[in-house]
Formats: sequence, C-alpha cells, structure tokens
Amino acid sequence: MPKITVLFADGTSREIDAPVGLSLMEISQKNDIEEIEGSCGGSMACATCHMYIHPDWRDQCLPDDIRSDEEEDMLDLAFDVRDESRLGCQITMTEALDGLVIAMPGTDLKKWNKES
Repeated sequence: MPKITVLFADGTSREIDAPVGLSLMEISQKNDIEEIEGSCGGSMACATCHMYIHPDWRDQCLPDDIRSDEEEDMLDLAFDVRDESRLGCQITMTEALDGLVIAMPGTDLKKWNKES
C-alpha cells in the first residue's frame, strides 16, 4: 500500500498508509490527523482540509500547475496559505504518489527549501 509522510507544526512527522482512490483529506481523517477537519465532507465548500504539498510533488499533485478557481476561493479562507497550499479533498491518492510528503498549516517549511 502507498504511504505518505505528514509533517506537523510541532516538528514531528508520521508515515501513514494511503489507500489508492481516497483523497488526502479522507486519508488524513482515517488516520486521526486532527489538523484536517474536512467539515464539508470533500465538497470544496470550506478550507478545513488545507495542507502543504512538498515542492518535489507539485507536478504530480497539480498537473496543469493551476488550482481551480473554486479551490483558490476556498484557500482565500485558509490560515497561512503559501505556494505549496492545496485542499486535501482535491488530491486523490494514486500509486504514483507513494512517498508523498505533506505538511500541516503552521509547519516551518524552510527545511523543504534545503532538501529540494
């Protein structure tokens, strides 16, 4: 089964199973990641599944390099939006995303720049 690594604002990380076909929001909820509420159930009517995608995974998670207008509108409501910001409900897990690294809002992303 594919796995993803989740980085948290407190500096910790956790590797979790990521079943193919589920959104990153659903995967986060199933793994009790409290920072991902997903209060709209994935209908892109809130921003409570806001997360950061590691820059090395940008192309795989945003193939056309453009977020939809609806996603942009919802991200306008989110905390600490950055270039790496995405709504977890908009990314469906695939085998190709095995090893994906995501971070929760508030996480210091400076080390990403050193790794990339």
